Amino acid sequence: MAAPPEPGEPEERKSLKLLGFLDVENTPCARHSILYGSLGSVVAGFGHFLFTSRIRRSCDVGVGGFILVTLGCWYNYAKQRIQERIAREEIKKKILYEGTHLDPERKHNGSSSN
Repeated sequence: MAAPPEPGEPEERKSLKLLGFLDVENTPCARHSILYGSLGSVVAGFGHFLFTSRIRRSCDVGVGGFILVTLGCWYNYAKQRIQERIAREEIKKKILYEGTHLDPERKHNGSSSN
């Protein structure tokens, strides 16, 4: 039996893994995508049931809603992270090259003015 952790030590927690490899608790885009997907599942399934009163078809619509909303949110977060990474790299380049002859915003004249 493992001893309880000391008061100053952080506790080790097992993270929730979906399908054995996706660490949902520590991956923000996965966590949000699955939460929004489950909400989309409930809304789609319940909405379909209210209109048609067909239980089995409503469950199918709910599963489809989960898949569509989860993949849509995942794509949106992935696209946003790529855009953030590109912006960070561009800012680093601007800071690095600012004021040098490699600065793309600096006007280059054919003749030097001294």
